[in-house]
Amino acid sequence: MNSVLVTGGAGFIGSNLIETLLVKKYFVICLDNFSSGYEKNIKEFLSHENFVLEKGDVRDGSLVERVIKEHKIEFISHQAARGSVPKSIEEPLVSNEVNVNGTLNVLWAAHKNGVKRVVTAISSSIYGDSLTLPKKEEMPYNPKSPYAITKVTKDMYSKLFHDLYGLETVGLRYFNVYGPKQDPKGAYAAVIPRFVNNALKNEPLMIFGDGTQTRDFTYISDVVAANVLALEQNGAVGKSVNIADGKSTSIKELAEMVIRITDSKSKIRYEKERAGDIKHSVAEVSLAKKYLGYSPQVNIKEGLARTVVWFKRETQ
Repeated sequence: MNSVLVTGGAGFIGSNLIETLLVKKYFVICLDNFSSGYEKNIKEFLSHENFVLEKGDVRDGSLVERVIKEHKIEFISHQAARGSVPKSIEEPLVSNEVNVNGTLNVLWAAHKNGVKRVVTAISSSIYGDSLTLPKKEEMPYNPKSPYAITKVTKDMYSKLFHDLYGLETVGLRYFNVYGPKQDPKGAYAAVIPRFVNNALKNEPLMIFGDGTQTRDFTYISDVVAANVLALEQNGAVGKSVNIADGKSTSIKELAEMVIRITDSKSKIRYEKERAGDIKHSVAEVSLAKKYLGYSPQVNIKEGLARTVVWFKRETQ
């Protein structure tokens, strides 16, 4: 039975990934400090015979190494990160410590202890506000926030550890992931859970900017599928590929869709554009298809409908 360490496993993406890995008969170790993840996200796994929870922080290199050795880890899915562009602008040192130093701890411990492969979560923020669309992997980095810089560094370290040390690495450049278990609370919550949560309460949907900005929204099941492919397929080793739906949606269109799907009385309100936000983003996903066999299955309308069903169930 293959052993997989999922860092940040109590978070949105990590907990959804763990669910699939357990179904696929992996032995899964979850490492999380619960700074942004929740025990409720993994509660159903705690009694599973193939699941172990390790409470801790990826910034603790000795802890990471101990977990890898103790559980004889063969694969790592490195999802742990400090998200949010605004948070990184307010506290760049903390974002750097978690996202850069934490990643280096994971890669170095993996290299020293014979881990076969590390899959690392990157971000579309590395492309910045380039006018060129769609975003392709060969485009130069153009980070516009401390958060984006940390993701560029993670991307570069992932490739370097493959080229320099021979560690099998795969970088997955996520584009605006959404779906069940995503946290709607807090000032820096991602737009979809915030919109859905407010719409179900008939509260205003707040848009920062004029609403014409676009994003490539990627449903969580497609991201989970990409992670499993990255663990099991060899084509993307040493590479970094876009993981997205490949379609763009404006924030105004998104708000209107959420209001329709929830049958909400919410109104749309506009606020000043936020520092560090990019204007337009949509991905080219042909390399993920070529190297991983990745093919997005859930479009924005279907994904929103599934997300609303989950939020309604959670709030009842």
